[in-house]
Amino acid sequence: KMNGILLYCRPGYEKECAAEIQARATAMEAYGFAKVTPNSGYVVFECHSAEDVDSLAKKLPLSSLIFARQMIALHARVDDMPLYDRVNPVVAACDGIEAMGELRVEMPDTNEGKELSKFCRKYTVPLRQALRKNDHLLTKENKNRPVLHVFFIDNVSVYIGYSYSFNNSPLPMGIMRLKFPAKAPSRSTLKLEEAFHTFIPADQWDKRIGGAMRAVDLGACPGGWTYQLVQRSMFVVAIDNGAMADSLMETGQVKHYEEDGFKYEPAKTTIAWTNRKLNGNKVKVPENPPVDMLVCDMIEKPERVARLMCKWLLNAWCKEAIFNLKLPLKRRYHTLEDCLAILDKQLDDRFVIQAKHLYHDRDEVTVHVAWNHFIPEDK
Repeated sequence: KMNGILLYCRPGYEKECAAEIQARATAMEAYGFAKVTPNSGYVVFECHSAEDVDSLAKKLPLSSLIFARQMIALHARVDDMPLYDRVNPVVAACDGIEAMGELRVEMPDTNEGKELSKFCRKYTVPLRQALRKNDHLLTKENKNRPVLHVFFIDNVSVYIGYSYSFNNSPLPMGIMRLKFPAKAPSRSTLKLEEAFHTFIPADQWDKRIGGAMRAVDLGACPGGWTYQLVQRSMFVVAIDNGAMADSLMETGQVKHYEEDGFKYEPAKTTIAWTNRKLNGNKVKVPENPPVDMLVCDMIEKPERVARLMCKWLLNAWCKEAIFNLKLPLKRRYHTLEDCLAILDKQLDDRFVIQAKHLYHDRDEVTVHVAWNHFIPEDK
């Protein structure tokens, strides 16, 4: 039996994932320590009590964790399973687990993990049958019940645990798989597409990134991010000293200005401000920013990009922004903390800030900031 939380992350980012869970758990008075294996693709945070494990799994929002793709409350670890029978040892280790609504057999996002993927697919069927027979799994999948995770770290070793359906990633291994569009001018296009899926609910896309809306892309060339905006029928001002893909210019939806993204400012318009009540206080908010969506994927110092985004938002030049913060090889976690501190200090409660180390990101983190009052309320 184990008292711990298992977090999946990008291989090579275990230290950042560990630092984050350590800080967040301590803030919730759930004490423990993180165990890190470099380039493993996961982190184990060992808690001092079983109550803390369940509390973290329920109350620490996975969406608020930047580096974790999935979060699981651990029940047991099984090692040295015989290759001829890797079903019965797992079933036996599930003793004490009530009937779960779904089974996921997973592995780390590493080269070694990928070699296990074919076996895991075949193994899922007999394991599911055995778990149902022993009442650890409901006979029919139930999306409202907790999910049982069996996570292979190698051929003969697994972690077994559960996640709550209201606080987990619905995606296998927490990874969003997207198909690269053949007409996009660069693979960076997938970063913005994943950001849309991650930060903007699908039922709000038409209102927030829909037809005829206005966007600005800072550091646009050759147009990977502009491509996503054009595909959604938006009109884009692309700012970059480089060349844009001809296919994008031919759409008639893109205006390209050869300028420095840090110096460009939108055409001066009169912005109307109105008073709104927020947390019992009157605050000023803009009614008509000239740009609906600002995007930025410039290779620049992350603190400089953070300050530029604050300038755009506080001047009410845009309703919302999606941008990447490039992380240095050293002090990645602390650099990101510094950048988020800049955003927190300059932007007040009128804004919503989200950040995630997306699957299609590399050494960068994607951030989304929006004026609160432009986000439609849930029905």
